[in-house]
Amino acid sequence: MKALVKTTAGPGLELADVPEPTVGPTDVLIEVKQTGICGTDLHIEGWDDWAAGHVTAPLIVGHEFSGVVVQVGQSVTDVAVGDVVSGEGHLVCGRCRNCRAGRRHLCINTRGIGVQLDGAFAEYIAIPSSNVWVHTNPIGFDVAAIFDPFGNAVHTALTFPMLGEDVLVTGAGPIGILAAMVSRHAGARNVAISDLSEPRLELASRLGVSVALDARQHKPQDAYAELGMLEGFDVGLEMSGSPVALRDMIGSMTHGGRIAVLGLPSGEINIDVATVVLNMLTIKGIYGREMFETWYAMSVLLQSGLDISGVITDRFDHTEFEKAFATARSGHGGKVIMSWEK
Repeated sequence: MKALVKTTAGPGLELADVPEPTVGPTDVLIEVKQTGICGTDLHIEGWDDWAAGHVTAPLIVGHEFSGVVVQVGQSVTDVAVGDVVSGEGHLVCGRCRNCRAGRRHLCINTRGIGVQLDGAFAEYIAIPSSNVWVHTNPIGFDVAAIFDPFGNAVHTALTFPMLGEDVLVTGAGPIGILAAMVSRHAGARNVAISDLSEPRLELASRLGVSVALDARQHKPQDAYAELGMLEGFDVGLEMSGSPVALRDMIGSMTHGGRIAVLGLPSGEINIDVATVVLNMLTIKGIYGREMFETWYAMSVLLQSGLDISGVITDRFDHTEFEKAFATARSGHGGKVIMSWEK
């Protein structure tokens, strides 16, 4: 089969012929239809310090995907051939304290598809049936392919109650925009979003945010009057990894405000702890998706009318992977997906 492979410890990927994966008794084989490019994939393709420290070549990359089940292991009873599926990219041990308590997203021994294990940028992928999410309601392969990042957004946005709240999202990348959309759908009164990219701010505006702020020209407080806010933001969703964005967010929260942080910074961040203490702010780190409560919430949000298809702005065939990665790396658009359909 064809697959995108990190063949050596260095920049670049290669579209190569590799053996089809084998299927164990508890695994399923999925014919991949669509895949999404994630920031993690950009790190691996570019081979930065993070990639060099976490990835061992050769490796099939990619973890955002949708497809159709074509084979199931002999012990699999809850997934069937023909099911339209997405996959949870974190494989957990099942034996650590958090796994045994039902908190699998906190597994201390987590391994990642496309990072430690062969991934989804291929014609076929085999994964444990326990990591498969079956789409029981009709859903397009393109939207199903971005359930992984959609889950990051849902996990972050629904960490704190949203009904009637004023929300600030810093970072208008695809996941930030998805988080803003989820916040509005969950009942937020206002949702402001900030970024440095004008095209991404325009996309966020088209997809329903209350106000989009160019962070080079505006502070979050500049939105108060336009949104009719008398105090600061109730909920903050930090999606950018920017030290400036987090500091600005802390300074614009109401007393008792709550901040969920998904964005990964490249280094340490200095913050005003006195403001956190005196204003009694809550700051919570978010990683991945709750398995599988977040997945249930994603499906219900779509069934209740949330349309996330607009966040997908660029589509390529997998043979055009170099163009696809360059587009994703530009930081000017929304989600980039690649087709593997024959």
